Amino acid sequence: MPAKVVEILSADEIRRTVTRLASQVVERSRDLSQLVILGIYTRGAFLADLLVRQIEVLEGVTVPVGALDITFYRDDLDQIGIRTPAKTEIPFDLTGKTVLLVDDVIYKGRTVRAALNAVNDYGRPAAIWLAVLVDRGHRELPIHPDFTGKQLPTAKEEQVKVYLQDFDGRDAVELIGN
Repeated sequence: MPAKVVEILSADEIRRTVTRLASQVVERSRDLSQLVILGIYTRGAFLADLLVRQIEVLEGVTVPVGALDITFYRDDLDQIGIRTPAKTEIPFDLTGKTVLLVDDVIYKGRTVRAALNAVNDYGRPAAIWLAVLVDRGHRELPIHPDFTGKQLPTAKEEQVKVYLQDFDGRDAVELIGN
């Protein structure tokens, strides 16, 4: 029997969600000059770029953006399989800054734990915030996003798949289950 696919967010809904997330980040940031954004590879890096562009539209300020590969910081490589590491790109100093980590989906919290370890190898930020497009629950670690696009309670056997135009050729969030 083929898997059941349900669209959770359309392209327009993703656009509106990114706009809302950007507005929330701007609201919470007292000084955008102290904010840097790091997207977690793969789709988190593309979402980070979208957030930076939207903040620029809203505030006329370009926030520095980078991308973080967490492959060698993971504690679950035996479960997720072999991955080819991407290149971490952090063209700015993190020390004393507010770092906004961006990821597409938060599930167990292990990706974010690995990202926190990686960030600390690049500097000592004043604060680290987390923004996710989708929070599907089922955390194994005490990690909670500061900014969430969509709360989506799921069953453990279901999957959430995010598609982004710049990487996948389309924008959508789908729930895949039986």
